Amino acid sequence: MRVAFTRNSDPELAARQCGAALAEGGGTPSLLMVFCGGKLDPRRVRASLVAQFGPVPLVGGAAAGAISRTGLGYSGFELGVIGFFDPAMTPRIMTVRDLDAGVFEAGATLGAAVRDMIAAPAVVLLLFDSVASSLPPRLHHASSIVAGFSEGVGDAPACLLGGGLLTDMNLTDAWVFDGEGVSKHSAVALVFPPDIVAETVILHGCRPVSAFMEITRIEGAEVFELDGEPALAVIERMLGLRLGGARGQELSLLATLGEKQGDLFAPYDENAYVNRLILRANPETGSVTLFEPDFARGSHVQIMSRDNTLMLDSVRRGVAELMRKIAGRENLFALYIDCAGRASVRSGAPVEEAELVLHGMDPALPFLGFYSGVEIAPFNGEHSKPLDWTGVLTVLQRRR
Repeated sequence: MRVAFTRNSDPELAARQCGAALAEGGGTPSLLMVFCGGKLDPRRVRASLVAQFGPVPLVGGAAAGAISRTGLGYSGFELGVIGFFDPAMTPRIMTVRDLDAGVFEAGATLGAAVRDMIAAPAVVLLLFDSVASSLPPRLHHASSIVAGFSEGVGDAPACLLGGGLLTDMNLTDAWVFDGEGVSKHSAVALVFPPDIVAETVILHGCRPVSAFMEITRIEGAEVFELDGEPALAVIERMLGLRLGGARGQELSLLATLGEKQGDLFAPYDENAYVNRLILRANPETGSVTLFEPDFARGSHVQIMSRDNTLMLDSVRRGVAELMRKIAGRENLFALYIDCAGRASVRSGAPVEEAELVLHGMDPALPFLGFYSGVEIAPFNGEHSKPLDWTGVLTVLQRRR
């Protein structure tokens, strides 16, 4: 694999710059994985890359920004490309283009297709359009896609990783390079050959600031009551915050709701929590809407503060542990799926946590990252879950 990155307001020039970097080693790629800033015209990017390399499949899509060893940013003009030059290492592509007709059903279709493709454990990378519409704001929920995928794939041995694609941090739009073109309401699954495995770490950054509370009324992703009180009033009281005119923007920047997995009264462990970002608040109904609809009535949750110090410490610890685990292995490349909210412009962190990831990585390992809307990874060694405000760092390796 080879990696290229650039930042340029001209989509064709950006694509030519990345293409030239990939071509330095010779050969023709069998697949390009492309993460394209939301201000770049994806069709012009695709046309330029195809003009350089021929009818190579492009997969990936919109990204709020990209991360590489030679630069990172979220201006909307970043372009990051991974070129696969060995057909034996190139993933197979499965695509659905009807998320708007039902995300669970689309996920089940992908899962069933993957089940029919694999007879041995396989790494599957799922990339999908996060934004169903901006007016009104509506998401393609990762939890529903993953639930459908899990039903479709059954007991087939798939290790599911992935991320939600979006053009910018304001959830303006999203689109997918689906292997054949540029499409909306789409998801693509990349099924890697069986001799490739993934070593993955989830980087966190939230801490509980409340006792456990029971969700006593919820409809889909909208939480109306916590312990029988209006959810918004409870959260404001716990945080000492009065909602201003941004209709929840303050909450999305400060807090999440977290559900602890396993023993509720075990010692604090950041890896035990599935956190959900607050998409918006409704003062009229006293409710808050989460990014995912997978919490339920009776769920016990805590208000989680987004802690920049904890986030940066989690990055340092997690990357160091991952580097220890992969030492001495035949490592192919690293992919970082980074929640856009962790960028310093959104989190207020004094440094870019993505820079700490880069500083901790083996400099010889090809690396690319992108800023995502949601992250998907195996959770505590079990089934994969969609996650919020995390960084998912995975290294693909040859199986020993």
